[in-house]
Amino acid sequence: MANASVPWGTGVLMGLADPNQTVDGSARGGLPLVPLCTMCCCGLLNHALTVVFMVTLAFAIVIGNVVTLTVFMQTRQSRTPQGYLKVSLAIADMIVGVLVVPFSVYTEISLMVTSAPPVWFEGGAAAPARGGSGSTSWQPCMLIGPVFASCTFVSISTIFLMTVERSVAILRPLHKDTLVTRRRTLLLILISWVGSFLLASAPLVLSANLTLEYNGCSRMCNYVPQPANANVMLLFPAFDFTLLGGTLAANALSFTCIRRYAHKRKRLSEGGQGPEAAASGGSSLHRPSFSDIKAAKTIGILTFAFTASFSPIAVFVLGNVVGHVWCDFSFFAFWILTGNSCCNVIIYSMRDHRFRKGVTLLFQKDRSPPHSEKS
Repeated sequence: MANASVPWGTGVLMGLADPNQTVDGSARGGLPLVPLCTMCCCGLLNHALTVVFMVTLAFAIVIGNVVTLTVFMQTRQSRTPQGYLKVSLAIADMIVGVLVVPFSVYTEISLMVTSAPPVWFEGGAAAPARGGSGSTSWQPCMLIGPVFASCTFVSISTIFLMTVERSVAILRPLHKDTLVTRRRTLLLILISWVGSFLLASAPLVLSANLTLEYNGCSRMCNYVPQPANANVMLLFPAFDFTLLGGTLAANALSFTCIRRYAHKRKRLSEGGQGPEAAASGGSSLHRPSFSDIKAAKTIGILTFAFTASFSPIAVFVLGNVVGHVWCDFSFFAFWILTGNSCCNVIIYSMRDHRFRKGVTLLFQKDRSPPHSEKS
C-alpha cells in the first residue's frame, strides 16, 4: 500500500490484486485494473445487496415523484407559484432516479458479471489521455456527473425560492399576489435550472486537468481534479451553503413572525374582548393564513432534510481538498444525498392534506371531486 499512487478523489485502495498497482489503471506488473473492495461492496453478497439497494431507491424516487407530478398537475388548486416550485423540485429528483441511479446500477452489474471493469471506471477514462496515444472516446460520466450536480443545485435553489415565497406570504400577506406571480416564478425556475447546469459545468471549464469518472468508493460518477486544482471543487459547497444560509435566515424570519402571531392569539384568548382585541381584530387581514403557516413549516422540514443529507458531501469535499481520503464515508455521503430525492413526497404526504386528497383521488376509479368541493 505504501507504493500505491492515490490521486485526489479516487479513494482508498482496498483489495488490489497487486500492491504495486496504481489507482489510475496502470499496473507495473501489467495486471488489469481491479475494482475497489469497500465495506459495502466487498464480496459477492455485499455487492449484490448494494445493487438491490440502488434498484429499490431508483424505483422509490421515480414512483414517488411521478405521483407528485401527477397530483400537482391534475389539481387545479396546485397551479400556484408554490405548486410550480414543487413541480420543479420533483422533476430534479426524478432525473436522479431515471438517469443517475440506473447508471450506477448498470456499472455495478457490469463489474459483477465481467472480468474487466468498464472504460469509464476510475482511471480508465483518463489513461489514454495520459499515455498520449489512442483516441479518447466520450465517457458517459461526462454527462451523468454534471447532471447529478445540477439536480442537487436545482433542489437547493428551488427550496430557497419556496422559502422566499412563503416568507413573503407570511410577512407581507397583502402584497403576496403582487410580488409573487406565476410569470416571475416561472422565470426564476428557468434561471435556477440554467444557472445550476452552468455551475455544474464550471469546474470542467476552469480546470484543464479535471475529468469525470466512475469512482469505486462512492459508486457514482465523480469529478477528479489533480491535487493542484482541487480547490475548484470548493465552488459546490460554497454555493450550496450560501443558499442554505439564506434559506435558514428566511425560515427564521417566518417562524419568528408565526410565533409572534401565536402569542398574540394566546393573549387574546386569555384576555377576552377588550381594546387590544378590537384593535387586533381590525388588522386580522394582515395576518398570514393557516395554510401559509403550515406551508412554511413544511418548507422548514424540507430545508432541514436537505441540509442533513448534503452536509456529509460537504464534509467529504472539504476533507478531500485538504488531502484526506474516506472511501467508505464517501459511499454513505453520496447515497444519503441521493436518497433525499425520495424524501420530498414523504414530507408532502405527512404535511399537505391537499396532496393526500389528490393521491386518494388519483387512485380512485372515479376521480371527480365531490359536489361540495366543486361548489
